[in-house]
Amino acid sequence: MGDTAAISTPVRAIIADDHPLVLLAIENLIGGYPSMEVVGRAADATELFAEVDRTGCDLVLMDLYMPGGADGSGVEAVRQFRRRYPDVALIVLTMETEAAALQSVISLGVDALISKRDRIDLIHVAIVTALAGECYLGPAVRTLITKAAAMQRLDFVRSVLSRRELEVFTQYASGLGVTEIAGRLGRSVKTISAQKCTAMRKLSLNSDAELFRFAVEHGVVSETHTEGR
Repeated sequence: MGDTAAISTPVRAIIADDHPLVLLAIENLIGGYPSMEVVGRAADATELFAEVDRTGCDLVLMDLYMPGGADGSGVEAVRQFRRRYPDVALIVLTMETEAAALQSVISLGVDALISKRDRIDLIHVAIVTALAGECYLGPAVRTLITKAAAMQRLDFVRSVLSRRELEVFTQYASGLGVTEIAGRLGRSVKTISAQKCTAMRKLSLNSDAELFRFAVEHGVVSETHTEGR
């Protein structure tokens, strides 16, 4: 009987957002899910903490930036929440587009992070994943972080190679031969070959196969340029 009662007990959710229409939309959405109940609402972090203390809950869905309140907003509010309520599943919604800020939120141990630009029905996916003890990142968040990581890898290549070495490296990785590159850049074949070898040595690459794979992984060229190699 105890197990049956536990299964039928609804998941208690508190939602927090400083925009009333967003609160209403999320409440209506969650209200349509089986075995879920909205037990509290808040417009800033201070109200949210008070509501969790007063009501108790299994899951919180909060906006990242909620102005007002005495407990701050953004990453600091998430940090405080995670410290005060480690056992409550936390889903964060945001319009943030800076990858570094998003990664900071993820590093605090949130259970899900979704962009408000994502489809609203993905909130259900986030809830199910979070309650299963796994972390969910919405499509827009994943894309932003992936692009930022690619830019960091490309910036690394640019910092290691000289302008001319990068030029040769890029063209060779794009499928051009040393002789063809020499003709295009107006340099000798010997110079182009030396610049290619220097670039490979600086990047610790030992073969053309490693060069092509490295170039794709670090965003120097797209994968289509190396197909068939």
